[in-house]
Amino acid sequence: MVDVSSSAKPTPEARRQQILDAACDVVRQAGFHGASMAEIAKAAGLSVGQIYRYFENKEAMVAAIVAQDLAEMREKFAELESRPGTLLDAMLDHIDEAVSKCYDPRRAPLVLEVMAEASRNPKVAAIVRAADDQERALASQMLARSRKPEWSEAEFAARTELIGAMFDGLVIRSVNHPEQDRQAMATVMKSVLTCLLG
Repeated sequence: MVDVSSSAKPTPEARRQQILDAACDVVRQAGFHGASMAEIAKAAGLSVGQIYRYFENKEAMVAAIVAQDLAEMREKFAELESRPGTLLDAMLDHIDEAVSKCYDPRRAPLVLEVMAEASRNPKVAAIVRAADDQERALASQMLARSRKPEWSEAEFAARTELIGAMFDGLVIRSVNHPEQDRQAMATVMKSVLTCLLG
């Protein structure tokens, strides 16, 4: 979160982040449809007019939130690829952090609201699917280092898709079963990843 509490005038980037943080909070509490521009403006401590200077509508806010997630993913993939040893070893070292992120109680409400909106709003669906295309391309590019010669294109794509599905599924499970032993889950996830890529 960007600190905009000082008396100095916030930069446009800081102001955008202030609005996005407020939008995320309101969506978590009221859902996508309940998150009116007026409520977002109130949460951000701004006027509705100020919100519209930075975002044309709520779909534009979703696009910005998704873009942030993609940027974070690119950074994480770059970090994994830069580590010494095999890619699988780097991924296994990262599993505990990844599982913890999936169980973050602030993450699931936002992710599920965006996905629900994507199921009925073509504009949000296009944003989400474009981001998913980029995520899968990034994952495939990274996982190609661990690809076995005997895997067909279809099998490699399926293995990559399954890894993504496991982590996406954990976000849903964090709502249904938040008391799950995360350390045990991480241990089993390591075994599954080793089976898929080892």
